[in-house]
Parts: sequence; C-alpha cells; structure tokens
Amino acid sequence: MRLFPFSKKREIFSEADKNKLVQAIRIAERLTSGEIRLFVENHCSYVDPMDRARQAFVSLGMEKTKQRNGVLVYVALKDHQFAILGDQGIHDKVGDDFWQKEAMLLKTHFQSDRIIEGIEACIREIGESLRTHFPHEAGDANELPDDIVFSI
Repeated sequence: MRLFPFSKKREIFSEADKNKLVQAIRIAERLTSGEIRLFVENHCSYVDPMDRARQAFVSLGMEKTKQRNGVLVYVALKDHQFAILGDQGIHDKVGDDFWQKEAMLLKTHFQSDRIIEGIEACIREIGESLRTHFPHEAGDANELPDDIVFSI
C-alpha cells in the first residue's frame, strides 16, 4: 500500500511520444550497423551532464558494440540539460564539430519547447551519419535494444 495513494506518478512522455521516438530510433538504425539509445530522466544527479551520460553509456553496455559505433542521447528534462555521447568508432569518423552541431540542434528545439521534435531530429541526423560511416552489411544484428531508458 502506498503512503499517498492519491498521488499518481506522471509519465515523462506520453505513449504517443514514446512510440514516435522509438520509431525514429528504428528508422535511424535501419540501414546502419550503428546503435542509438535514448536515456531520459527528470534530474541530472551529476554536475556535468556529460559525466552522467558516460555513466549511463557504460551501464547500458554501449561500449561493447562490435564496431564501437553506439551513440547515447541523454536528456534531463527538468534540469534542462542534455549530452550526446558517441563511442570511439563513430567519434573518430565525425569529430567534435558533428557533436556540437547536434547539441545546437537539440538546444534550439528545446528553447522553443519542442522537445520531442528536437530529439527526433537529432536521432535522424545521427542515423544519417552512422549510415554514411557504418553502412548496414549482411549479418549485422541489432546489438542494443531500441527502447527508451527512463530513470527516476
């Protein structure tokens, strides 16, 4: 029995938003061996969101992909923080400028309160880059789940 049965935990995203973002990940990964994960929480318990993204990256086993081409999009909604972290394989191909461009894309969308659209656009562009540098080959398997990871 809950102490406050009248308090209902509010979902971070609606079911429609969740479905839209998972579908964006599936489409982005369709023609690449690369992997994209979305990690969302309300608050960033770390001072630097990149530190939190690194911790989440490792806890999700993203550094274990065959070609080191996993990308994590980390968002702390209520703290208005985010980070985009690419593993060594993809980072070596795209460099810092690509990640800064993606961060600016997210920031622009978030500032106009278009969070879902911003995440979707970011996932789409990451997918395009992964397709360029890590095209799908015969025998490629989806190494990581496509679902959104929510942390409370």
